[in-house]
Amino acid sequence: MSVRELMVLLWWLSSSGSALWRYYINSSDYSIFSTRSSIEIEYEGPSFSIWRLSRTCKIQSLRSPRTKLHCTAPGVHSLRPEAKNRTEESRNLNVDKSHICFMWYYTVEDVYENLTQTVTIWVYDPESSSKEELQWTATRPSQNSRILTKLLNTLGQHPYIHTLMKKKVYVPGALTADGTWVVNLPMSSDDLMKEIRGNKVAFQDCFISNLAFLLTFPLITIAETPGDLPLTLPQGSPLMSTWSSCIPTFALLLTDTETFQTNNSFRTWTRIRVPPGILSDAQRHNVSDVALFNNGIMFLINGAIYLKTKRTFEKLDSNQGVPETEIIGIQRRRWCPVRYLFKSSRKKSLFAIWTKSEFYLGYSEFRFVKIMDSARLKAALKLDPADTVVIQSVEYTWHPLELALILHHYPPSATTKHTRMLLYNEDSTEWTIQDFQLDLPMSSNLVAHFLYSALPDLILWDAHRVYYYYKNFTISGTMKTKEREENLSSLSDGSKIHNVIVDRFGSILVKMENNVMFFSKTDITNIIKLHLWANSTIKSALYFNRSAKVYLLYFSEIYLMQRQEYPLFLEIESSVYKSDDRCPYLAFQHNIFSDFYFIDKGETLTIWTQIVYKENLGLSVIIEHYGPNILTWTQDLSYEIASGLCTKTMYTTFSQTTNYELVKDYFKLEDKNTGLMLVQFRPSEFSKTCPMAKQVFEIAVGCDANKHIQVRGFNRTGCHRRDFSYVIDKEYLRDSPPENVKIRYDVGKYGCPQRLEFDEPFHPIIELYDENGFVKIVEANFIVWEIHGRNDYTFNYTMKQSGCINEAQTLKSMIEENKDLPLDDVWGPQNYKTCFSYAVGKPGDLNQPYEILNHSNKNHLLWPMDHSGMYVFRVKILDPNFSFCNLTSIFAIETFGVIPSPSVYLVVAFLFVLMLTFISILVLSYFWYTKIYRQFIFEPLHKPPTKLKKN
Repeated sequence: MSVRELMVLLWWLSSSGSALWRYYINSSDYSIFSTRSSIEIEYEGPSFSIWRLSRTCKIQSLRSPRTKLHCTAPGVHSLRPEAKNRTEESRNLNVDKSHICFMWYYTVEDVYENLTQTVTIWVYDPESSSKEELQWTATRPSQNSRILTKLLNTLGQHPYIHTLMKKKVYVPGALTADGTWVVNLPMSSDDLMKEIRGNKVAFQDCFISNLAFLLTFPLITIAETPGDLPLTLPQGSPLMSTWSSCIPTFALLLTDTETFQTNNSFRTWTRIRVPPGILSDAQRHNVSDVALFNNGIMFLINGAIYLKTKRTFEKLDSNQGVPETEIIGIQRRRWCPVRYLFKSSRKKSLFAIWTKSEFYLGYSEFRFVKIMDSARLKAALKLDPADTVVIQSVEYTWHPLELALILHHYPPSATTKHTRMLLYNEDSTEWTIQDFQLDLPMSSNLVAHFLYSALPDLILWDAHRVYYYYKNFTISGTMKTKEREENLSSLSDGSKIHNVIVDRFGSILVKMENNVMFFSKTDITNIIKLHLWANSTIKSALYFNRSAKVYLLYFSEIYLMQRQEYPLFLEIESSVYKSDDRCPYLAFQHNIFSDFYFIDKGETLTIWTQIVYKENLGLSVIIEHYGPNILTWTQDLSYEIASGLCTKTMYTTFSQTTNYELVKDYFKLEDKNTGLMLVQFRPSEFSKTCPMAKQVFEIAVGCDANKHIQVRGFNRTGCHRRDFSYVIDKEYLRDSPPENVKIRYDVGKYGCPQRLEFDEPFHPIIELYDENGFVKIVEANFIVWEIHGRNDYTFNYTMKQSGCINEAQTLKSMIEENKDLPLDDVWGPQNYKTCFSYAVGKPGDLNQPYEILNHSNKNHLLWPMDHSGMYVFRVKILDPNFSFCNLTSIFAIETFGVIPSPSVYLVVAFLFVLMLTFISILVLSYFWYTKIYRQFIFEPLHKPPTKLKKN
C-alpha cells in the first residue's frame, strides 16, 4: 500500500477518534530525512484551518489537511496545524543536509537445489522511483533506477554483501543488461545480519546509503487448511504480538477474530487455524499466551498447552512432562544467543512454562523438566510457613544461560504482596536471590523485560507504571516524566500499558492501548511522552523490520493488516527539542563487531574504543562485566584536544595469566578458569537522544568447538583411493600379540596416506584451524603414536641431544604409569613434565629416543630399513598452556623402497653351498696339481741328448 493509500485508510479508520497529525516520506527508511526529501503531512480531525511552518519550507497547500512540503534549508523546522477551537501540538523536524541520497534495493530468490540464495541488487532514488520500489514489491528495477544504476556502475560503483557476524564478503559479477548485480550466498542460520555496501562513488554529489538487512535460512509459515476454525484472543482484547528473537521478521499477531503468521514483516501472511472437534468454541476464543518456534506455535488455552505444527494440532500432556492444567504462562528468549559456552553436558532450554506453584523448562522436541516448586522457594527465601508463594512470571536475561523467576508472597489477610526475584543458571543449576523487593497491590500483575546489558538490568511494568532496576539492582525506582508523574495512564486518558519493546540501542518504547507512546533509554530513570502518531480508535502493535527498526502494524476486521514504518528517532528529537536533553558526546566508536568472542589459553582480545565530546565535559568510557572473574585486563589510554573537541582513545586487552603446567589437578583448575563473562563498554554519560547507549558482548573462556588441528599435507577430502586392508607382523607390535594383526584402512576416517621412502625422515607440521579456516602453525610441543600398536619406528634425536637434564617422558613409561587408562589418555597436557629442569623428573638413561616434537626442533620420525609398512599416527598437543581443547588429529604414512631381507635358512644354505663349492675346488685342484707334479717326477723335465749312428 502506498503512502497516500495508507493515509486515506488511517483517516477513515480514525474518523471518530481524536485529532492528530503525522508525516511521511517516500522511502521507508527515515534515516534519509534531508533537504531532498519530499515530506507528506496529514491532519486527522475536524475543523482543520491552516498549517503553520518555518519560512524556509515550501508547502503545496496551506489549507489542505493532506499536502506536501519541502524544506530547502537544513536545520530544525517547527510545524503544526491549526484547527477551530483546538490547539494542536507542534513538531520540530530535524531536516539534514546529507550527501546520502540513494539507497540499495534487493530481492532474494531461494535456491533449494544447492541451498543458496540469489540476491539481486540495484540502486534507486526514493524521490524518483516506482510505486513498487517504494512499497518493496518490485522484482526488477524501474526505468529511472536502471539508468541510475548503470550510471553509477560506469563511475566505478560495485556493491558487495558483508556479513556482520562472521565478517564474510560476497561479491557479485558484472552488471547485467537489466541494470542489476547478482550475488549468490549460502543459506545460513547463524550469520543472519548482512549489509550491502559499495564503493565511495558519487553522482551529482549524492552517495548511496549502506543497507543492513536480515537474511536467513527460509522459514515457512504454516499453511491454511480449508475447513479449519479460527483461534483468537477473548473478545475485546488488545492485540497480542510476538516474534522470533533471532528473526524478528518471523512473527505472529493474535486478535480477537484471527491469528496471523508472517515470515516477511507482514508484507504477506497466513491465518493460523485449527481443525474442528479438538477445541470447543469457548476454548478457541480464549488464547491467553503464545510462543513462536521455527517448527511450530505453542498456545496457552484455559491453562493447557496446545502445539500447532504444519501437520498436527495437539494438546501436550504428562507424556511430554508438562502439567495438563493450571499453566499461567509461556516464555521464550527475547534476545538471540547465537553462540554460548556450556561447561556441563546439559542442554540449553528453549522456553519456560509455569503454574502458580511450579516452574518447568522446555527443550527440543517439546520435552519439559520440572525445575522448582513453591515449597522449595519458600524454604530458599526462609519465609513463614503460613505465607502464600505464587510464581508471577519467568523471563530470560541477556545472559544466554540465565533466566529470572519473579514471584510474590504474602501472609494471610494481606492487602499487598511482596515481589521477589531469583536468577537461575542453567549451566551450574545454581539459584541466586537478588537484591530485589517490590510491594504491590494484590491485583497488580507484573511483566518483565531484561535489557540489552551485560548486567542483569531490567524493567517491569503493570497496567500503569514502569519500574526499573539498573546496575545489577543497585539503582531502582519508577520511571517519571519531567513533571514527576509516574502514572502513565493519567497521561494517556486512563489507558493501560499495552506493550513495551526494547532494542539493542538501549531504546525503551512504551505503547498504551490507545496508541499513546512513551520513550526512555536504558540506565535513564525518566521517561518522555512522544507525539501522537495513531488514533486511539485504531488497534495497533509494534514490531521490528528486517533492518531492526520499529514499525506499526494496524489491524481492522475490514482491511485486516497494514504496516507503517515509524520514525522513532525523529519523534524523539522533536519531543525533547525544547528541553536540555542533548547527547553529551559527538561520537562513540569501537571495534566490537561481534556479540561473542572466544579466548583460549595464551590468547588475548584487544578492544579499541574512542569517545569524542566537547571540551570540559570530562567524559570517559566505562567497562562493566558480569560473571566469573576468570580474566584480567590492561588499559592503554590516550587523550587529545583540538578545536574545542576532546578525543579519548582506549585500548583494553583481555587475557588469562594462569599457568597450567605441573598443577595437582589439571582438569579442576581448567574447570575453575573457564566460563562465560559478559562485558560492556559505555560512555560515562548519555541521554535519550544518543544513538547508542552501550556495546555488549560475551567472552567465552574455554574450548572453541570449531577449533581443530591438522597435519600439513594431510586431509580427508580429495582422496581417490579406496579402503584397503593390510597385515602388521606381530613382531612389530607394542603389545606382542600371539598372531599377526589385520587392519582395515578407512580412507574416509584416516585420509590419504603419504608415501615416503624408507630412508626419508618425517617431521609433522601442525596447523591450527577454526570455523574461518587456517589460523596459525602450532609452535607448542606435541606427541605422536601409532594407533594400531606399531612400535617399529623411532626418532632421530635422543634425550641427551635434545638437551634434557632428566629423563624425558616416553609413551612406554606413560603407559606403565597409567595402566588403567585408555591409550589416548595416558599422556597429555594433564600430566606432562618437562625434562629441562633439575626440579622436575629424575636422572636416567638419556640415550633413549626423545619422543616429543615441536615446530622448531629437529626431531624427526625414522623408519625401519629392513621392511616397509603402513603407519597410522595420532598427534596430540602436549603443552598444558596451549589450549583448553583436547587437540588431536590423525595422519598416515606408507613407507616403500626397501629390499626385503632374506630368510636365515636361505642364507645358511647359500653359505654352505658356497663353502662346499670352495672346498671342492680346493680338493680337485690338489689332485690336479698332484697328477701334474708326479708326471714330472717320473719323467725328467730335460731329457739328455742321444748320439746319432753313422752309416
